[in-house]
Amino acid sequence: MATLLGSPVARAARVYGGYAPSATFRVVLADGRRAFLKSTYPLPRGSAVHWSVDREERVYRSLADRIQPWAPRFLGSLDRDGWHAIVLEDLGRSTVPPWTSVKARAAARDFARFHASTLGARLPRWLSRTEHAEFAAFWMGLGKRGDLAHVAALARRRVDEAQEWLHVALPLLVEGERRLARLGRPFALIHIDTRSDNIRLQGERLRIFDWPFASVGPAEFDLAAFAQTVTAEHGPTVERVLAWYEEILPLRPAAVDASIVGIAGYFADRAWRPPMTGLPRIRSWQRRQLKVSLAWAARRLALPDPAWLTSVPD
Repeated sequence: MATLLGSPVARAARVYGGYAPSATFRVVLADGRRAFLKSTYPLPRGSAVHWSVDREERVYRSLADRIQPWAPRFLGSLDRDGWHAIVLEDLGRSTVPPWTSVKARAAARDFARFHASTLGARLPRWLSRTEHAEFAAFWMGLGKRGDLAHVAALARRRVDEAQEWLHVALPLLVEGERRLARLGRPFALIHIDTRSDNIRLQGERLRIFDWPFASVGPAEFDLAAFAQTVTAEHGPTVERVLAWYEEILPLRPAAVDASIVGIAGYFADRAWRPPMTGLPRIRSWQRRQLKVSLAWAARRLALPDPAWLTSVPD
C-alpha cells in the first residue's frame, strides 16, 4: 500500500454490511489521505462465493471516462499470496438505509443522469449486450421444472392461495420475461447491482461502486432493479422512485414492465432455495425483494393482488 499510494497506512478498519464476504477496509494513510480497499482471498473448499474483482478492475481501468463522476476514483491494485485487492477513493460511511423521500429522489434523479450520459453512445465491444437477457427465462424454467410449488410454499399457511395465483399468473409472467430478451435500443451503460450496500449519497450526487456486472442494456432494467431495493428497505414506493427518475429521463413503459417481470422471476427462482455456504444473509434479502418485485409486476400487468406475499417471511 505504501508503494502504491506513496504513504504508509496509519490505521485501517474493517467494513461490514455487504452480502458477499470480500475483505473490505477503510484506511487512513500517514499523510492523512483516505482510501478504500476491497480484496478477494483464497476460499475454503465448498464455498458458494465467486469472486469477480478481476472484471471489476477492468471496468475501473477501461471505463473511467464513462463511470465518472458516479464511480469512486481507481487508485490501483495489489496481488499477493492469493489475495487480489483493488484500491479506491474512500466514499465514506453508509448513507442509506434509512431511505427518506429526499434521499430516494436524489438517488433516482442522478441515476437517470448516469444513464443519460451514455444512452445511445458507442461503448466497448467487450461489454456484454445480453446480461439483462439472462433474466428472461426464470418464470418459464420454474413452470417447466415444477418449482412453482417451492415458491408457493414460501407462503406457508397460504400455500394453496399462492399456488392458485401463480398458476393463473404464469402465462403473463412468461410472456413478460420473453419481451425482456427482445428489448431493443437505445441502450446505455448499466450497473445491474445498484443497491444500498453498493452506493453512497453525497448531496445530490449518487456514487456507485461494485462494477463487475457492468454491461450495455436497457436503462429501464437497471432502474427497475434499483427501485425495488429501495422499497424492500422500507423506503418510498417503486412508483415514486420511477416518477423521480422520469423527471430527468423518460422511460419506455413496455421496457419497464418486461424488466420488472424478469427481476421478479429471478427472485422467485432464488428465494426458496437452501442457504448458500459463505453467504448466510442472501436468501432473506432475496425473499424481501421477491415480495416487492412480484407485487409490483402484478400491478403493472393488472394481475390479481398477490396478497399471499404478506405471509412470506423475510
